Amino acid sequence: MLAGKRIVLGVTGGIAAYKAVEISRRLVDAGAHVVPVMTAGAERFLGATTLSALASEPVRTRLWDDPDTPIPHTEIGQHADLVLVAPATARVIAAYRLGLSTDLLTNVLLATRAPVMVCPAMHTEMWEHPAVVDNIETLRARGVHLVEPESGRLAGGDVGAGRLADPEAIVAAVERVFTAQDLSGARVVISAGGTREPIDAVRVLANRSSGKQGYALAAEARQRGAQVTLVSTVDLAPPAGVDVVAVETAAQMDAAMHRLAPESDVVVMAAAVADFRPTTTVDQKLKKQDGVPEIVLEPTPDILAGLGERKPAGQVLVGFAAETDDLVEHAQRKLQAKQLDLIVANDVGAPATGLRHDTNAVTMLGRDLAPEVVPLADKRTIASAVIDRIVSIRNSGS
Repeated sequence: MLAGKRIVLGVTGGIAAYKAVEISRRLVDAGAHVVPVMTAGAERFLGATTLSALASEPVRTRLWDDPDTPIPHTEIGQHADLVLVAPATARVIAAYRLGLSTDLLTNVLLATRAPVMVCPAMHTEMWEHPAVVDNIETLRARGVHLVEPESGRLAGGDVGAGRLADPEAIVAAVERVFTAQDLSGARVVISAGGTREPIDAVRVLANRSSGKQGYALAAEARQRGAQVTLVSTVDLAPPAGVDVVAVETAAQMDAAMHRLAPESDVVVMAAAVADFRPTTTVDQKLKKQDGVPEIVLEPTPDILAGLGERKPAGQVLVGFAAETDDLVEHAQRKLQAKQLDLIVANDVGAPATGLRHDTNAVTMLGRDLAPEVVPLADKRTIASAVIDRIVSIRNSGS
């Protein structure tokens, strides 16, 4: 996604300048060529040697650093695929808004026709000052990409809005610039993980689902511009910009999905929901000396079937089928019975496939589409293929 992209990383003089090192590392790891530019203020907080070591070339700090490049701002700006300013201080934001060329970075900002992304970082009082608010809105109206600051602990012990966004969120925003926004504005809800049905105060009926495929789907959908909510049973860090609703049991997931689904454009049931649960649970731990307990099971709600019965017009409903035999036959039956638009089937008995693995191999079946086999790949690649098919269904109107 970022392979070969030339990204100018502008670093300005705020305490959050140290985070530019992590941003640079993540961009380079993603395949980008990072051209670092630091202001004089940034040099007071971060050593140029440190950033140079982790970027793709040495830091530039002044217009006159390189005698072989008499006009470095145009050379840097004209060859950029993106100019990213992180952190962006109130001074640099104001200079950029007014078109002032006071140093190398502000000259680069004026000399580029590449997309520009600004990541503000400052104290709450500064972030909320009318002049800063006006500058931000003006830049936004001009098409500048903005990664808004977070709320949290600030320099000096204060707490409030103005903290630089997390490096992961910033890099995700950079990736979105180079990703087709074919789900822009779409509301997507995705379930992930395996449900756990309590037996007693300690024990549960569970399965081996890791939730990784659901989280990969959420990351991919968010990357393509969707508003994403994860209904999850697992304790994984959510992708940047994704909301999470934590659940544990099938009943809790059923309630959450039916609450969110009516207002969603796309619903993906990637979770491994228990088919059965104990008819009764015990508040205390069952003791071994009391003998082997008799556990009577009953069916859990069929969440996917319920979603299919109540599916609004125009919604795309996607199910997953974890099988060990007759993959296509079982998936086809489930596709029809549960009124799905798409089903993603995988053979969980195959090597390195599904459940706890970081890789998967799937077969996708749609109503009027031939089965599509996606061979063994990492789960983000699988997610990309699934989202491609979802976008195709939405575009076709079927």
